[in-house]
Order: sequence, then structure tokens, then C-alpha cells
Amino acid sequence: MTKAILVLEDGRVFHGSAYGAVGETFGEAVFTTGMTGYQETLTDPSYHRQVVVQTAPMIGNTGVNSEDDESGKIWVAGYVVRDPARRPSNWRSTGSLEDRLAAEGVVGISGIDTRALTRHLRSRGAMRVGVSSVDLDPASLLSRVVGAPQMIGADLSAEVSTPSLYTVDAVGEHRYTVAALDLGIKRNVARRLAARGVTTHIFPASSSIEELLAVSPDAVFFSPGPGDPATADGPVALAREVMRQCTPLFGICFGSQILGRALGFGTYKLGYGHRGINQPVLDKTTGKVEVTSHNHGFAVDAPLNSVIDTDFGGVEVSHVCLNDNVVEGLRGIDVPAFTVQYHPEAAAGPHDADYLFDRFVELVEKKG
Repeated sequence: MTKAILVLEDGRVFHGSAYGAVGETFGEAVFTTGMTGYQETLTDPSYHRQVVVQTAPMIGNTGVNSEDDESGKIWVAGYVVRDPARRPSNWRSTGSLEDRLAAEGVVGISGIDTRALTRHLRSRGAMRVGVSSVDLDPASLLSRVVGAPQMIGADLSAEVSTPSLYTVDAVGEHRYTVAALDLGIKRNVARRLAARGVTTHIFPASSSIEELLAVSPDAVFFSPGPGDPATADGPVALAREVMRQCTPLFGICFGSQILGRALGFGTYKLGYGHRGINQPVLDKTTGKVEVTSHNHGFAVDAPLNSVIDTDFGGVEVSHVCLNDNVVEGLRGIDVPAFTVQYHPEAAAGPHDADYLFDRFVELVEKKG
């Protein structure tokens, strides 16, 4: 078994075994608490340039298949697990997780104390990390870790966006048309819209308002994605143009941060982020608490309990994380726009928030 090491930028070192491809990788160390859905996590473009630590101790039990991918490739920069399954056991499995990681060149490490690593990241914050199964000298690896780019200031959405327009047709009767800006979209977003009779045209991140309006959309969607929202000036300007048109607008995760900036709010980096499928969120419009899927390291800075006057009228915080009072959604009072910071498309994950796609369709109906 090939040895491997993991070195954090503060000098903490973990020793284990190579898992996936043999090699070396760098990124931001983050942890996710999901006990299922590792294939969806790996193929989520929002994890671009991040080394993902699984807090669940055993990973790989159900193998991998061709149906559960959220994009066309694995996006994580590296992968960290404690106890990889020796062989997959599931009727849908077409191969093992380790073989898939190796085939796509994803460097990982197994056999380390992921609980200790998670507790370290919770106390010290997400930080840069290196994983290597070729250079086992901690000092040598650390010198390259501290030279790696940070997530603050990282403009990444163009790196994960589609290069050209494509369309996902409605299932059954076509009801509405949505123009979606791909900042790192997951396949399940278009599936959830299609199930409601929505045809979705998915545009590159650099698209203009004229290009979006060319498909005569009934509404516009801003997708999740990776990176620092403070760098996304183009999408922010586009969101403002959409709101000037009074076209219904829905944003998820990175898209929520973009809309927050377009409304005049700031954004900031969380200490270690929200990643997993068990986060409690209060929907302030209904008073219900939902268990939700999250993957974000940045958040919108907005007052929780007041209506804020913006260039587009009144705006209020609609959803709040009950663990730490982080803003998890915004709602326009005078403009047809709303966002959530978490993932109502939740694949894998809870479906408490699936109704938000119904709320999006209702917003279109009211506008019509």
C-alpha cells in the first residue's frame, strides 16, 4: 500500500495511504458531514479547488454509477477518507469509488483520523492543504502549500461553467421558459425545474442580458458555483439588469451571494463553512424549520430582522441557519426575486426545501 501524507498550512501533518490517484494536489481543506451522496459531492462544481474531508467514517460502500453525477466530471481537488470500503455493494453500482478517482486523476488519502482533522478545521478554520503520495517530506510539502492560491479572491465560476448554451426540456407539457446562468450548475436543478414543466436554457457565466433575453425567458435563474462572490462583478451586473427588467429571478448558493451583492449587500468568508445534508434552516415566511443540504464557504452580510431599502425596493432576509444565524435566503418585496443559500435540489440529501422550486414557478405565474 502506497504511503501518503496530508499537510495543512499551519503545519499540522496526517499520515495515511494513497486513495485514488498517486500524486500530489493542493486546495482548500473543507469537511462535509453527509453520510451519503459522496458521488454527488465529488461531481459538484462548487467543490472546485477544494480538498474534501468526509466526516462519515466509511466511504465507498455503494460504489459509483453513471446516473448520480451532478456534472460531467469529478471537480474536487483532493479527497480525504478514513475507512474506504473494500468492495462496493449496491445493485446500481458499475464500479468502485477508488477506481473512479484514479481514472480521473483525483489524488486522495485514506486511513487518517478524519475526526481529528475535522475538529482542527472547526477550531482553526478552513485552510490550504496539500496531499501527496510522491513527496512524503512534510517540510517540503508545506513549502508548496503556503504558496498555493487562497479561496479568498478566487474567481472560479468561468472555470466550471458550460462553454456554450444548451437546453434541458420540460418533462410533459411545457409551461415556462427559464434562462439559467451557469456558475457551476448541478444537473438536478434542471431536473427539478423540468419536472414542473419548465424548459431551461443554460448559459455560460459570461453571458449578457441580451443573450439571456433572446430566449424570451419567463424567469432567470442564477446557479450555485465555486469561488469568492466578491470577484463576480460580471454576474452581479447581470443580476441588476435582470431586476431592472422586473423578470422573476431565483438564485441558489453562489447565485444567492451574487443577488445579495446586486442588492447592495456585502459578502464574507465563513470560518469553516456549511457543508453537509443536515443543516437546520428557518423559513421566516412560514415559520417552519427545514433540514437542508449545504455547500458554501461564503455568506451574505445582511440584517436579519428588518426590511432593508435597496435600489430595487425593500428586501428582507427570508431564511436563517439555526446553528449560527447565517443568512440563508433573501426575498425582494418590490421586485420578483428571491434566493436561498442552501440546496433545495439536494442530491443526495433531504427534500424539505424542494417546495422552493414550486415557489419559483408561483412567482412566474404571479408575474404573468
